[in-house]
Amino acid sequence: MKRLVIKIGGHALDSLDQASPVLVDLAKDVARLREGGTDVLVVHGGGPQIGDLLEEVGLPSRFHEGLRITDARTMHYVAMALSLVNLRITAALNAAGLRAIGVSGVDDSTLVASSIGQPWDRAGGSPRVCSDLVTALWASGLTPVLSSVAVDEAGEMLNLNADTVAGALAGALDADALLLLSDIDQVRSDPEDPETSLARISVAEVREMIAAGLARDGMRPKVTAALDALDGGARRVIIANGTRSHAIRDSLAGALLTTEVTA
Repeated sequence: MKRLVIKIGGHALDSLDQASPVLVDLAKDVARLREGGTDVLVVHGGGPQIGDLLEEVGLPSRFHEGLRITDARTMHYVAMALSLVNLRITAALNAAGLRAIGVSGVDDSTLVASSIGQPWDRAGGSPRVCSDLVTALWASGLTPVLSSVAVDEAGEMLNLNADTVAGALAGALDADALLLLSDIDQVRSDPEDPETSLARISVAEVREMIAAGLARDGMRPKVTAALDALDGGARRVIIANGTRSHAIRDSLAGALLTTEVTA
């Protein structure tokens, strides 16, 4: 039995309508993988949905060094927004014939983390993973859909970056592959130059990019998650554009522009 962790987020989740092509393709591709004997864990974020909800209730979206500042009140709405995203993805998978179940990192203390400090407050860093819940759900024939909310040692909720969560889980589960889906096709060695897109990049090259400040904004947590996954035991990491038609199927088949991070 193979194991695959898929992270979907960013503008790939701009539409949560059940007729959204992204959700329809996601559901069909995951269903095919399950039929072929692959256990799949879907991890998601929901930055746009969090921003929309905060605007609705009159709270500002504040960021520092690319990470959301999450005070206690903001954390309340972060959890609400991610719960809605979770329900929508889970419903789409079930509509495709899967037995999907929505969970979060809070359930069974799957993700335990600590605040990264001020000014981020309830934003957490790399989590400690307990994979028992995921493997138990797989053993029951269920496909878990996990939102990136964790708990700290006191049982308080924390907002985690979904890429970070996916990388930690892929490593803890010894996943055959981690697929990081967002709204970009490939990693660039020069973020400003599309001609520098990379089909493959080594762990050593990723570390050099990070040190040189070339892994910026949303790309930094993705490549850092790739390092965490490979260091933890995952065998393969692919970064791809989740807005493309059947991005999961075609990324795994090598039929789509992607970047593979290699040891």
